[in-house]
Amino acid sequence: MADDELAQIRAARLAQLKQQGASQSNGANGGGTAGEDDQRKQQEEQRASILNQILEPEAADRLGRIRMVKESRAKEVEERLIMLARSGQLRSKVTEDQLKQLLTSLTEHEEQTGKNIKSAKVVRRTTWDDEDDLDDLLNDV
Repeated sequence: MADDELAQIRAARLAQLKQQGASQSNGANGGGTAGEDDQRKQQEEQRASILNQILEPEAADRLGRIRMVKESRAKEVEERLIMLARSGQLRSKVTEDQLKQLLTSLTEHEEQTGKNIKSAKVVRRTTWDDEDDLDDLLNDV
């Protein structure tokens, strides 16, 4: 009888450990909880809804093509468009030409601020190691 109870306790403990291991592996993989997933999904739906309201179909298509090429650039443009919409600066739907102008202005702004400019490292010599120049100086005296 004690062996049966011990076997049941072991089985229950094993099931508990398996469940904890599964939940920890989900957290380590970035799975998060169901509440976080729902919240993230709701935010994405809200963004899509706002963009759907402020973009004409051609502009939305162009933004989709930009997203395929460079996700970070598309997110940057989306953030700018949502900010403009929330501040009331958009009076009508954004056309494809207006989206092109926005992209151009973002690119120019990045060039002015040096965001895309790669830096060059300059290494200067600290010693004078050219013996020929030293000989030339001594011969001139």
